[in-house]
Amino acid sequence: MAALELRHLRYLLAVAEHGNFTRAAEELHISQPTLSQQIRQLERSLGSQLLDRTGRTVRLTDAGAVYTEHAWRALRDLAAAERAIHDVKDLSRGHLRLGVTPTFTAYLIGPLTAELHTRHPGISLTLAETTQDRIEAALLADELDLGIAFAGTHLPGVTATTLFTESLSLVTGTAHGRAMSGPLPVRALGEAQLALLNGDFATRGHIDGYFARHRTAPRITVEANSVQALTEIVRRTSLATVLPDAVTHEHLHLSPVTLDPPLPTRTVTLLHRENAYRSAAARAFTDLTHDLVRARGYPAPL
Repeated sequence: MAALELRHLRYLLAVAEHGNFTRAAEELHISQPTLSQQIRQLERSLGSQLLDRTGRTVRLTDAGAVYTEHAWRALRDLAAAERAIHDVKDLSRGHLRLGVTPTFTAYLIGPLTAELHTRHPGISLTLAETTQDRIEAALLADELDLGIAFAGTHLPGVTATTLFTESLSLVTGTAHGRAMSGPLPVRALGEAQLALLNGDFATRGHIDGYFARHRTAPRITVEANSVQALTEIVRRTSLATVLPDAVTHEHLHLSPVTLDPPLPTRTVTLLHRENAYRSAAARAFTDLTHDLVRARGYPAPL
């Protein structure tokens, strides 16, 4: 495929994304007349109109919708091919793009990054902390190589490999833990005041579902978008929270309290795109992740 044709594909996809020639031209750093000329040249070469320019926004025609779907896949695969060419099998250099859901940054990402740097100092890492649905979408768009999230229903084309079972507990500050020693009936939390992760976190949905099933409604005094913020709040106040046991074990000033019935466990998984090219860096990271999970004694999936 000639360079001119590749440029045509990128131009068409930019117009389709923005629905506007002006914004697309600004993103591409070219003039609007040049962009319009290039798109018309592509349409003439294909013998088909790809864009409907008659409305307030530019829309894809039926032919354009079909063509852009193939164009997007072609550019994605070409980008993967370029990474494959530059992939170094001896791991003297390389790059890994990793996405994780936020709670893992509190206890898993530090040890994983340290192990990666120790074993393979030539591999650089780009880390994205985001929601699971965005991780899966980024994997499918070839914007990430791997993701760490939870088992469940995944987008078509995303494959999950189980890593370990994550348990959660009610957590108090050490200074306040004696007053809430467990096992504690969940109904006793009706009068409790909690600091929890906000609704953007999968963990919060997991917690809310547990309380709803047991018809308990604690008072949520603080909502935060950071596990670190919760640990500091619980350490310095009488508020309690709910965190993975692995996070609690990393902080001596936190005390876990077993609930009755216990919070349900979750299966942690390593995600990747089905049939995607797997670089030497991605394979090495997969291996060291399994090694670290075993070394730290995280419970095996049930």
